[in-house]
Amino acid sequence: MKDNQETNKQEQLTPKPDVVDSIDDSVLKTEEALEFKNRLDLSELQSSVQKIKQEIGKVIVGQKDMVDMLIASLLAQGHSLIEGVPGVAKTVTAKLLSKSLSVGFSRIQFTPDLMPSDILGTSVFNLKDSEFEFKKGPIFSNMILIDEINRAPAKTQASLFEVMEERQITIDGNKFKLEVPFMVLATQNPIEQEGTYRLPEAQLDRFLFKIDVDYPTLDEEVEILEREHALKDEQKTDKINSFLTASQIANYQTLVSQIIVEKHLLKYIAELIVATRSNRFLYLGASPRASISILKASKAFAAMTGRDFVTPEDIKRAAVPVLHHRVIVTPEREMEGVTSKQIIKQIIETVEIPR
Repeated sequence: MKDNQETNKQEQLTPKPDVVDSIDDSVLKTEEALEFKNRLDLSELQSSVQKIKQEIGKVIVGQKDMVDMLIASLLAQGHSLIEGVPGVAKTVTAKLLSKSLSVGFSRIQFTPDLMPSDILGTSVFNLKDSEFEFKKGPIFSNMILIDEINRAPAKTQASLFEVMEERQITIDGNKFKLEVPFMVLATQNPIEQEGTYRLPEAQLDRFLFKIDVDYPTLDEEVEILEREHALKDEQKTDKINSFLTASQIANYQTLVSQIIVEKHLLKYIAELIVATRSNRFLYLGASPRASISILKASKAFAAMTGRDFVTPEDIKRAAVPVLHHRVIVTPEREMEGVTSKQIIKQIIETVEIPR
């Protein structure tokens, strides 16, 4: 009797084969349901971003934040202002980015005697046809490097307003659309102010990012010297390969614009912007263009990490480089050495992150 009772108990405790199979199937289905898959295919975009970083990394040591923001600016259809002392590879990095892409490239050296027509182009009288013919300037390209943008007077700087915002140029009543992609990379030196013209707020507002470039670390400085010594007679840019076409970049930009942003995150961006307008340390807060810029930049950062949705971390990462050149610190706080970056970081800490 005891043996029979023990056998019955064992049969009850041991599930039948068909029961075990059904349990395994349900577990598998649950695990599959928990695996979140992107609604947008970002694998090709993410692979291309890594290739661009690898190509630039062949020459540039460190400066990962600058490279990330330049790529994000390209994907978000924005422009970038790169600020740093001479010799920290501002111009070289911009040139390397353009060389890794199979697109048109123009470099414009801004000087005090530069005129708007030297950038946009001018109408020239054609004696053969007895008509005026428009000769396009260097701005008619895909990627424009403007070196020392604060060296040119206000009149020349103002010639960039329309082209940077609307991607078109109006001359003699005629409109000329620029090809896609179109990106302006401008550099300036924050130290030497003699013979320079400060960029007005309206001009600064056209830039998606203002990228501050710091000095390299000791280890990075040693690696820079080792690479330079190993170059011999070779040119730095000879190792860079071009692989992304204009149509591919345009497709990536369209893909980035489709990145998903939840409604509560849109409110979070708006709260950050409104907080800059009521901050007692800021004389001028951010405009709606700034909130749109944060939205675009956070989408680009999300896409670069392979996600088809924006997180609060993407927004926080975009906030400082998007905002710190768009706000003005009060004179009292500026005299105390308080910077716009510090104030924006404080605002980010005080605004509640949505969950």
